[in-house]
Amino acid sequence: MADAFSSSSETVIQRVVDVTAKTSTPAEKLGELYQIQKTCDFIHEHRFEKVALQFPDELLVDSVAVAGEIERNTNAKSYILGDTSYGSCCVDEVAAEHVGADCIVHYGSACLSPSKRLPLLYVFEKRAVDVENCASSFRELYPDKHSHIIILYDVNYAHAINNLLALLSPEYPNLVVSELLVEGEQCYSHGRIKRQADNAEQDDRQVIYQFGRQFALKSGLSITDYSMFYVGQEGATLRNFMMTWNRCSFCSFDPVTMKGRVESISINRALMKRYYAIERAKDANVVGILVGTLGVADYLSILEQLKETIKRAGKKSYMFAVGKLNVPKLANFLEIDIFVVIACPESSLLDSSEFYKPVVTPFEMEVACNKKREWSEDYVTDFRHLLPGGQSHVPLTDQQEAEDQTDISLITGALRSHSLLSSEPAEPSYGSSVVLRNQTLTVANTNSAASFLAGRSWRGLEQKLGETPVVKAVEGRRGIAIAYEDEGTSS
Repeated sequence: MADAFSSSSETVIQRVVDVTAKTSTPAEKLGELYQIQKTCDFIHEHRFEKVALQFPDELLVDSVAVAGEIERNTNAKSYILGDTSYGSCCVDEVAAEHVGADCIVHYGSACLSPSKRLPLLYVFEKRAVDVENCASSFRELYPDKHSHIIILYDVNYAHAINNLLALLSPEYPNLVVSELLVEGEQCYSHGRIKRQADNAEQDDRQVIYQFGRQFALKSGLSITDYSMFYVGQEGATLRNFMMTWNRCSFCSFDPVTMKGRVESISINRALMKRYYAIERAKDANVVGILVGTLGVADYLSILEQLKETIKRAGKKSYMFAVGKLNVPKLANFLEIDIFVVIACPESSLLDSSEFYKPVVTPFEMEVACNKKREWSEDYVTDFRHLLPGGQSHVPLTDQQEAEDQTDISLITGALRSHSLLSSEPAEPSYGSSVVLRNQTLTVANTNSAASFLAGRSWRGLEQKLGETPVVKAVEGRRGIAIAYEDEGTSS
C-alpha cells in the first residue's frame, strides 16, 4: 500500500474531507431559539438604525435567516459579524464599529466580560437539559441535605435553572443559586438583580460577584465553606471556576451525556503547572505581550501596567497583536522567552504544552515580576482585579526600596537577579550589549530585536539589489511541492 507521501498531486487536490456541518434551524423555531421578538423590541425601544449581529461559528448557519427576520420586523439595517478576531465568547466591538453599528446583539456562549463602547444585548442559546435527571444526579452527589452548595451553570442553560431550583430547594435549605448579572450600564440583557443583593444587605450576608455571576453567602460563612455544582459541559468556563475557587470541591452535570460526576481533575497538579510557568517567567529576559482582546473593558490599562511591571523587573517587553493564538504564529518569534496573554478569563488559561514557549496570564507575570505579590492558593484569572482599585491589586515596589537581590532558579539552578530598575540607563554604549544602569555599577542587557535578527543564520528574503543577474523567464515546475509532475512516484 502506498504511504501518505506517495500520493500524486491530483489525488491530493481532489481528496474529499469529511466535515460535519450543522443543519439550519427550522423557520418555526427561529423565533424562540434566537429570541427575535425580544431583539426587535430592544431595537424599537432605543431606535437603533444599524445593528451588528455577532454569531459564533457553529451558529452562522442560521445568521442570514435571523437577520432577515429582524429586518422584516424593524426598520434597522443588520450586519452579520462572523469569524471574530479573538474568542467568540467576547463581544467584538471593533468589528461592529467598522460598520458604524449603533448596538451589538451577541448570540451563543459568552464569557460575560464587561464592554463599554456600544449598547449590548446577549441572546443565549437555549440548549436542552433534562431537569429531572439533573436533580437526580444532584441528590446522588450530595446525599447530605444540609450541605452548603452553590449552583453554577453555563449561560446556555440559564433558562432551566429556575425549574431545577424548584425541585431542589424544598429538600436543601442551604442551597444557593448564582444569577447572571452582566456588568455595565449599556448591557440590556439582564436588569440589576436585586433579590439576593437586597436581602443580603439586610442581614449582612456577603455578596460574591465574579465572571458575570452573583450569589450571596450565608452569614458567617466564606466561599471555602461551600461546594460547587456546575450545570454544563466540560470546558473553559468550568476550568475557570475551578482555578479561581480551587479550595472548593466541584461536581458537575453534563446535559448532553446526562451524567453527573465528581470533578476528579487534580487542582493542585494544575496549580503546580501554573507555578512552573511562573518560574519560567522569572527566568525570562524578553517577554512578549499578546493582545488577546480588543473588547474587554480596561484591557489598555492592564497593558500599560504589565509593561511597567516588566520594565521595572529588568526585562524587555514587546507587544504583539496576532488575533487568535496558535502554535505557528508564536513560533515566528524565537527571541521571545515567554508570552503573557491579555484576554478574557475564559481565554487566558491556555494549555501551552504545544507552544514552543510558555504562555502565562497577567497574574502569573505579576507574581514573577512584582516582589510584593506572593504565590498563594488564591488564583486570579480576571485581569481587571489586578488594576488599582481591584480586589487583588498589589502596588509595585517603591523605587527607593528597590535593591539588587538574587536567588536561584528552580529550573536551571543558575543565579538570577530580581532587581527592579531604579533609573533609566545612562550614557548608553551603542556598540555594546551592556550599559551602566545605576551608580552601583550593575549592568543590564540591552540587546534589541535587531541584534537577535542579526545573529540568525536565516533572516528572511534579501533583495540584494544590483547583485542578482538578469535572466530570461523560463518555464517552472508544475504541480505541488509534495509531487511535481516531472517527478516519479514511489509505492
